[in-house]
Amino acid sequence: MKLAVTIPAYNEENTLGNVIHEIKELKPEDFEGKIDDIEIIVINDGSEDNTVKVAEEAGADIIVSFRKNRGLARAFRQGIETALERGADIIVNIDADGQYNTKEIPKLVKPILDGKADIVLGSRFKGWIEYMPLQKKIGNKIATWVTRIASGFPTSDAQTGFRAFSRDAAMKLHVLADYTYVQETIIQASHYGLKIVEVPVEFRKRRGDGKSRLISNIFGYAKRAGMIILRSYRDYNPLKVFGLIGGVFIVIGLYYGWRVLSYYLDTGHVGSRLPSAILATLLLIVGVQTVVLGLLADMLKSQRMLLDDMLYRLKKLEYGKKE
Repeated sequence: MKLAVTIPAYNEENTLGNVIHEIKELKPEDFEGKIDDIEIIVINDGSEDNTVKVAEEAGADIIVSFRKNRGLARAFRQGIETALERGADIIVNIDADGQYNTKEIPKLVKPILDGKADIVLGSRFKGWIEYMPLQKKIGNKIATWVTRIASGFPTSDAQTGFRAFSRDAAMKLHVLADYTYVQETIIQASHYGLKIVEVPVEFRKRRGDGKSRLISNIFGYAKRAGMIILRSYRDYNPLKVFGLIGGVFIVIGLYYGWRVLSYYLDTGHVGSRLPSAILATLLLIVGVQTVVLGLLADMLKSQRMLLDDMLYRLKKLEYGKKE
């Protein structure tokens, strides 16, 4: 079986070489003899330093370069597509900053090799964390909590960049976001009924300049990641989302409408309750229209499911392995 390790990298000249060297130390016996070919794929996300040169010197098998920085999600997607094109049976994604221990790749891959998982997440919070800034830790916890609610999967670390995918699972995932893929893939996988498991992993202190390339501002990250989670949940649960919003409008409209009706029954006229009557009418109209919009979106969801299935089948044809 073939294992592809994808490494999205943006200005990681100081750490990428060590990551590649560590991966090259892995042997077939580390995978109980079930993996006989390991390929390292680096996705250079428009780096402005010597990332490409370092990757070449360290011995990366494939280097795919973007002319400009396109974001982690697109780099991840390109890595998955390249790995599938190269015939990988299992794909492991790992960050280029050296914070994840590459020696734990066999542990990450084992549930897939044993047929017990489609996707494996390396959980830092179930494992050991050498160092993580407090604001980042809090942000991770909040994002994980929201992702857990949106996906229905009890993840302990939705933000982890250390993940393993079976070939079939990789073909079923369609990352649409540009910024980050971590939450979207969990929500999609849960929606598609893929088996997800977590294994505890080490998380080492970042070397070099110590600055995250993705999360330079925790509040900006929270805003953009939050929008990705909300959009993903909306796309896969439109009736729930629009039904809840419409239901709130309808309930408030009924409340004001009941007050107007009670006043009319007591006095025989609307009088000073006219503004409330207008408000109740508008709220009820907006609420009903929102619910109808949810029904239409739910119909479109069925069409999307068909399109997703067609895309999956096309990927199987495009990336079909020659026996």
